Amino acid sequence: MFKITETAAKQVRVAAKQSGAEGMALRMAARQKEDGTIDYLMGFDEAREEDIHTNCCSVEIVMAPEAVPLLEEAVMDYVDLDKGGFQFIFLNPKDANYTPPTEV
Repeated sequence: MFKITETAAKQVRVAAKQSGAEGMALRMAARQKEDGTIDYLMGFDEAREEDIHTNCCSVEIVMAPEAVPLLEEAVMDYVDLDKGGFQFIFLNPKDANYTPPTEV
């Protein structure tokens, strides 16, 4: 199932508080492009009856059933890619651009 790291979860909680979305679920969506890469979308939303629900690091995550095949093995993290340039990244073996992390 889709997972988020504790670092990502902390940033999701900060974003929810800043945007007045506390108590709402994090909705994840994905679509695969022709070249095999995946576009990831996320935002705060109310859960729907047909949604798939999971909880990771105390963050409620919902997704439409059709997103599950693309997201089920993915991990979302929040990292410093450039000094002071934090952003969410997705590690997903189903994405054509996926490169497994290496130990430094």
